[in-house]
Amino acid sequence: MTKHGKRKVSLVTYLAVAPMLILFFIFHTIPFLRGVLYSFTDWPGYGDWHFVGLRNYMYMFGNGQIGDAYWFTFKFALVATIVVNILALAIAVALNSKIKFQNTLKAIYFLPYMLGTLIVGFIFNFIFGQLLPQFGQALHVGFLSTNILGTTSAWIGILIVTVWQGMAFNTLIYLSGLQSIDSEIYEAAEIDGTTPWNRFWKITFPLIAPFFTINLVLSVKNYLMVFDQIMAMTQGGPGNSTTSISLLIYTQGFQGSQFAIQSANAVVLFLVIGIISLLQLQVLNKREERLS
Repeated sequence: MTKHGKRKVSLVTYLAVAPMLILFFIFHTIPFLRGVLYSFTDWPGYGDWHFVGLRNYMYMFGNGQIGDAYWFTFKFALVATIVVNILALAIAVALNSKIKFQNTLKAIYFLPYMLGTLIVGFIFNFIFGQLLPQFGQALHVGFLSTNILGTTSAWIGILIVTVWQGMAFNTLIYLSGLQSIDSEIYEAAEIDGTTPWNRFWKITFPLIAPFFTINLVLSVKNYLMVFDQIMAMTQGGPGNSTTSISLLIYTQGFQGSQFAIQSANAVVLFLVIGIISLLQLQVLNKREERLS
């Protein structure tokens, strides 16, 4: 302790953190700064380049394909965030109750999160393309007889897989919040004759508000960056109907000789995610203060 009462951080702590900090700077910060630099150039990904100012950003805002990708990504992120958090909270409440095989069920629900996203995408690509159509044709069920990934509803197939895999992490966070609530609070509420629904809205939900904030911010951030599921299942098709911003940055930047333009797109996506996350935190933190 110093004379001002503050704990002195030892040199060992700095030495332990330094390697990770250096690696983060080399493999994250430097590439990010180079991407920002290239967003102001005409570099196609090879050869010479020249500064072009804000031309790439102006091109972005007038390009219909980029606009469609942003619209799809916002729509997908909004729906996925709502569905994932509703289902994850419901499952967490169920798992937190006194049921048999509780630990086994927790492991089962968490299993999808442990699987590789690309692998899961390829598996469901086979399920939607082969197994379900055969099953639907055998039972004469119209909507199951065709591959949903080849229709205008392809984004729903991607949403199903994303929600199924994403629920595990959100459920774990909610479950941590539920287990931090003192059981005596519920016992007192039961004695007062409150209904289970009232106990949830008046006790449970306010007390897990910080965990709700964490899940909501992380969900929106992750789904605005959706890439793996789309790459494995539709590659942005049919047409460009399921092309997300991240997928467009990858395909056009590395395969379409638009490295500088898509670098500008990546910078804009970074700013969008940062602004949305800060707004979420501000709004949700105020909500937590009102509930406390």
